[in-house]
Amino acid sequence: MQKEKLKLYGFNNLTKSLSFNIYDVCYAKTQREQKDYIAYIDKQYNSERLTGILTMVAEMIGAKVLNISSQDYDPQGASVTVLIAEGSMIPVGDTTVAHLNKSHVTVHTYPEYHPETCLATFRVDIDVATCGEITPLSTLDYLIGSFDSDIITMDYRVRGFTRDVDGKKLFIDHYINSIQNYINETTLRRYDAVDINIYETNTFHTKMLIKDIDLQNYLFNADVYELPPKTRLEITDSLRREMIEIFSGKNIY
Repeated sequence: MQKEKLKLYGFNNLTKSLSFNIYDVCYAKTQREQKDYIAYIDKQYNSERLTGILTMVAEMIGAKVLNISSQDYDPQGASVTVLIAEGSMIPVGDTTVAHLNKSHVTVHTYPEYHPETCLATFRVDIDVATCGEITPLSTLDYLIGSFDSDIITMDYRVRGFTRDVDGKKLFIDHYINSIQNYINETTLRRYDAVDINIYETNTFHTKMLIKDIDLQNYLFNADVYELPPKTRLEITDSLRREMIEIFSGKNIY
C-alpha cells in the first residue's frame, strides 16, 4: 500500500544530503605490483562505469537526469557529476519547464599507495543532495554493493523546513534514528558499525568496518597458499591496522 503523502503548503524545500566515503584496501608486495593494482582499479572504476552507477541512483530515487559531466584524470582517478530534478520535465511549446527541486549526485575516486607499507587504498567519495520529497537513503545498499567496501563512513543531514497546510513547520518529513535503518541486515552483519548522531540538528553519522578478512581477496597477483603462515599473519595484521586507522580517523600504531 502506498504511503499517504504529506499535505504541504507550497513547495517542500527540505534539503537532504547523503555523503559517504568508501575505502578498499589491497596488499601488493612490490612497488610495481602496487602501480599495477592502481592501474587495474582505475580501469575498473572509470568515469563510464561511474556514470552508469549514478544514473541508476537517479532512477532509484525517481529523479530526472538533467545533465551529466564526467572526467578521467591522469595519472589516475575519475569524477562524475549528475544534475537531477524531482519528477518529470514538462515541455511547453519550444521551452521546457523543470521542477524547482534541482539536486545532484557526485562521485570522485582516489586510488593511492605507499611503497613502504606494501598497501594500496582505493577511496570513493559519493555525495547525493536532494530537495523536496526525494530521499537518497534508499540507494545505500546499491551504492555499497557497487564497490568493494572495507571501510565506510556516512553522513546524512536534513536542512531547511517546509509547512503543512495548517502552517506548522516541518524540519524533517520522514522517520530516522540511524542511517543503519536503511541498510540491509545482510550487509550490516558483515560490518562493525558505530553511530554518532545529533538528533537536535537532524544530523546522522555512521561508520562501518569489515569484520572478516579473507586474505586471498586482499592479495594482488598472489596466491595465499604460496605464502608461509607467518607471512600470512603479518600481512593480515598490516591490513587490519590500516583499516582500523582509517575507520578511527587517526594514527594509532
